Amino acid sequence: MAEDPATVEHAAVSPFSRQPAAARRQELPRLPPLSTGRWRQFRLHSAPGGTFPAILHRRTGETMENWDEIRTAWQVARLGTVSGAAEVLGVHHATVIRHVDALEGRLGAKLFQRHARGYTPTDAGRELLEVAQGAADRFDQLSSRIRGQSETVTGELIITAISGIPGLLSPAVARFQADHPGLIVRFLTDMRLFRLNSGEAHVAIRAGTRPEDPDYVVQKFIQMRNALYATRGYADRHGLPSSEAELAKHWFVGADDPQSRAPFYGWLRASVPAERIIFRTSESQATEAAVRAGAGLGFMTVREAAKDPNLIEVLAPRPEWTSSLWLVTHVDLHRTVKVQKFLAHIKAAAEGWADL
Repeated sequence: MAEDPATVEHAAVSPFSRQPAAARRQELPRLPPLSTGRWRQFRLHSAPGGTFPAILHRRTGETMENWDEIRTAWQVARLGTVSGAAEVLGVHHATVIRHVDALEGRLGAKLFQRHARGYTPTDAGRELLEVAQGAADRFDQLSSRIRGQSETVTGELIITAISGIPGLLSPAVARFQADHPGLIVRFLTDMRLFRLNSGEAHVAIRAGTRPEDPDYVVQKFIQMRNALYATRGYADRHGLPSSEAELAKHWFVGADDPQSRAPFYGWLRASVPAERIIFRTSESQATEAAVRAGAGLGFMTVREAAKDPNLIEVLAPRPEWTSSLWLVTHVDLHRTVKVQKFLAHIKAAAEGWADL
């Protein structure tokens, strides 16, 4: 049977072994047809008997030997601009453009869409970026072993998290960076899900249901209790509900997204008429600010609410309102020294967090 061209093979490589771990398969969206017909899927490959990574055309077995061009394209995809890639690589911007053009010519495929704001990877560019990220991390490991510094944590560590928890995480992240002065931390907070398989992050801290991507290593992290609060000013103006039956008489701060997966917002949609949710936000920090301003009753974490004496607990925390947080890494990067040390550090720090 002919192999589906939309299937790509990944080799999950442990930095502690000279052999790749068991191959895994992942169904990816089918790429649009390319006019030259030369496009092939890529995979990371170890030379026989060694650890030096190469990028291969999966079907033809041809090695892409010009790592400088691949590394340049990877930085353009990661940073989104030619100037940013040139600064990181220490080369002229014309060199970056020449490398990208040469690589696209060799592949017969466009890796980027050019626009006024910079460069955006195409499907082909994102897939090459994924295997290039794995190769880059293995180069870092090889370089560390050569220098006899395999336990050193250097370079960049990219951590992503939802916008509501930096206050909780930042002290622990700062201590980790202080322990490893050669490390640059990029702590990115956003409501969108960063693509770990495209090298957008080393570690993601996600909320909600357990991520199910087969290429992710997912570990339970912490649970955050949530309760319904109002300000003393709101209580003076409108009173407080004495039972759930009176909730429909009050005003609420809620999620702008009607499909929000936060467990307490599902309860709110089922318990309160939509017209009573008069202040709607897209992230937790805006929700907290609106509740503190007296715009209505709203949900906050118990930890944050405890810091504000002006808040009144309207409904106590319930198990079904608890938000689970997960530590998520890509299988290809999970066992790198940098990621393992950070995971151990943040889990140890979480053991000392109380009143979550």
